[in-house]
Amino acid sequence: MEFKDYYKIMGVARNASQDEIKRAYRKLARKYHPDVSKEPNAEIRFKELGEAYEVLKDPEKRAAYDQLGTNWKANQEFRPPPDWNAGFEFSGRGFPGDMGGAGGNGEQYSDFFESLFGHAFRQGYGGGGGKRGGSGGGASFHRAGEDHHAKLLIDLDDSYTGATRSIMLKVPEVDAQGHVSTREHKLNVIIPRGIRARQHIRLAGQGAPGSRQGKPGDLYLEIEFRPHPHYRVDGPDVYLDLPIAPWEAALGATVKTPIPDGMVDLKIPADSGTGRKLRLKGRGIPGKTPGDFFVVLQVVLPPALDDVAKDFYRGMAEQFKSFKPRAGLGV
Repeated sequence: MEFKDYYKIMGVARNASQDEIKRAYRKLARKYHPDVSKEPNAEIRFKELGEAYEVLKDPEKRAAYDQLGTNWKANQEFRPPPDWNAGFEFSGRGFPGDMGGAGGNGEQYSDFFESLFGHAFRQGYGGGGGKRGGSGGGASFHRAGEDHHAKLLIDLDDSYTGATRSIMLKVPEVDAQGHVSTREHKLNVIIPRGIRARQHIRLAGQGAPGSRQGKPGDLYLEIEFRPHPHYRVDGPDVYLDLPIAPWEAALGATVKTPIPDGMVDLKIPADSGTGRKLRLKGRGIPGKTPGDFFVVLQVVLPPALDDVAKDFYRGMAEQFKSFKPRAGLGV
């Protein structure tokens, strides 16, 4: 997937104001509109402009895009960094819910755009979905504030035990000169025991302020787990790849095995092989219906670093010469 430099496509500087971006788009859209343009590749350029403008016209998407940095070059091979948009606080209007494109006009965006903003589109962040109605009329009119959304990365241990964490979110804003900046929003968050990835924590009244007497909106924190050096998570279940020695796999053994909330003595059945899964029922993410913990066995061979070890392996080869490890492949 190629990186797209939206500023280069629009022909504006990275510090351009929102008005400058709007003017640049209007000028280029007239130049490359496929109904009137005589330019080569006008339709392709017009679509690129529409995608670039969809990001840069919106302060929230623009601020998130900007944090990818200036080291990326147009057409350079690109993969989004893991959880690249964690820590940004978005309003409802920032991410339209219509996957058809801006304004619902059926535009199709690139894989690059989809990799950055597609999930937020599918979650329905915006398109008016985050707004809540008001009541009254005239001088007494009031409207509730928009709900806001952010992604919160937590450790797996926080889900096992529950925790209170202090977090700092970046809130995109436009200053008086039309330039995009961010302010910090500091919060103390209670992480409930047993929370899972893609679930939300609702912080009442922490969204956008309301107008006049309207109530403020809420802030919804979508939970994701930070990568763990040992465990991986699939819904409520947790997995561990456990290295074992060949004699433990062949003869069976009881080995100390770490799990997120402690240590267990795990019994390995005899004649186990790499890939065998052992299930610890109810030892996954806690909850009313807790997940399971799966140990995936990985047989690890000792290295043959000296003559004694090499002679041992030669003896094994002689002892097990009738063993055909690739018999299933027909060889």
